[in-house]
Amino acid sequence: MIVDQTTFRAALLSPEAERPIGLSDGEGQPAGRRFDVYRNNVAVSLTEALETAFPVIRKLVGETNFKLLAGAFLRQHPPSSPLMMFYGAEMPRFLAAFEPTKSLGYLPDVARLELAIRESYHAADAAPIEPTALQTTPPDKLMASTLSLAPALRLVRSPWPVFALWQFNMAGGPKPEANAEDVLVVRTEYDPEPVLLPPGGGAFIETLLSGAALSEAISAASRDAQDFDLSHLLTILIGRNAITAIGESP
Repeated sequence: MIVDQTTFRAALLSPEAERPIGLSDGEGQPAGRRFDVYRNNVAVSLTEALETAFPVIRKLVGETNFKLLAGAFLRQHPPSSPLMMFYGAEMPRFLAAFEPTKSLGYLPDVARLELAIRESYHAADAAPIEPTALQTTPPDKLMASTLSLAPALRLVRSPWPVFALWQFNMAGGPKPEANAEDVLVVRTEYDPEPVLLPPGGGAFIETLLSGAALSEAISAASRDAQDFDLSHLLTILIGRNAITAIGESP
């Protein structure tokens, strides 16, 4: 008897499910306990992958609760790729809808930041512009230009103190205060680094990522924060090799 893949996968990811009828081992005998061992090993491996991907979420909810959370997650979202480095992309949406964590509104955005760090690590390389390139471009031309940002760059905008939560749990930073935070994830060398953006920085980066000209990005940032400091933000981008090209606005 052939066991269809849907039935096999459902039984594999749910410890309460019955063993698939007709499943046999390599000698043609009922799989029985061998299937149970395999099922347990799969669940353990996927849970470990999620623990590696979301260490801050794990700390925030506690080890026991995270294992329960991971068990519910993997049953709803089995892997779609054999590459475990991509597993867990649905975690922010899952946390937003998961009843036991719905009252912890910051969890989905913390998961977004942790995903952004992982994506940045695996993103393609790109050579940055020369540090003096912006200074040597005529001001009128520069304002009308677009700035291409590195493939490893990620932006997370949140009404929650996501950077402070990440820093507090990963590096022992100061206790988070209830502030909205925009975070830039950059990869200057080999390892990604989350950087807390200054006022207006999130709107500025978001506008650049849309392909708009530098002048439009400045306008968006100024609307978002009256004290927007362009020089400070460009220093952050240039110092972390985040600008890869200066182009013409479409």
